[in-house]
Amino acid sequence: MTSSSIAVRELPLFPLPDVVLFPGRPLPLHIFEFRYRIMMNTILESDRRFGVLMFDPIQGQISGVGCCAEIIHFQRLQDDRMKVITLGQQRFRVLEYVREKPYRVGLVEWIDDHPTEKDLRPLATDVEQLLQDVVHLSAKLTDQKIELPDDLPNLPLELSYWVASNLYGVAAEQQVLLEMQDTKDRLDRETEILTSTRNHLAARTALKDVLPS
Repeated sequence: MTSSSIAVRELPLFPLPDVVLFPGRPLPLHIFEFRYRIMMNTILESDRRFGVLMFDPIQGQISGVGCCAEIIHFQRLQDDRMKVITLGQQRFRVLEYVREKPYRVGLVEWIDDHPTEKDLRPLATDVEQLLQDVVHLSAKLTDQKIELPDDLPNLPLELSYWVASNLYGVAAEQQVLLEMQDTKDRLDRETEILTSTRNHLAARTALKDVLPS
């Protein structure tokens, strides 16, 4: 068996509106559609893995790159509905659809970031500092206690996935970050996003300080 054939497999596919899953990140789901109840019952009898693809409801398009999800916990409800907790695994690219019913199945190939000899730890440190700044300003602006988690990833690749998964309301931007295969490029783009967010929050915080409440 060649390495290329090992890297290609059939995978049940679950398109989700404006949802982008990243490796190492959790995704809870409530399964109620009949076809996806069939899918879950089928994959629970095999390796518990399926592919999550971002569906753009405005464009009516399903992305060609997604992330494999593994069911790590499930609870059966009435009417065969199900609550599942999944965890993101490898990213993949859809090569072709094998079938459409009762649910989509695609022939996919796994994709990874290209290896690099560059030391990305300084860049990751900069991104983490920007995160700290954003959290601090958000807490000050909302008068709430907001903190980064204690288990924030410190490896550049894992940190880039964590940051991307915690961007809200920008599914198209998340999809671009998911499809990148260069960790530095992903961290560079996240630096731009976080810097813009920090500057915006800093301006709002300064305005709040000078205006009477």
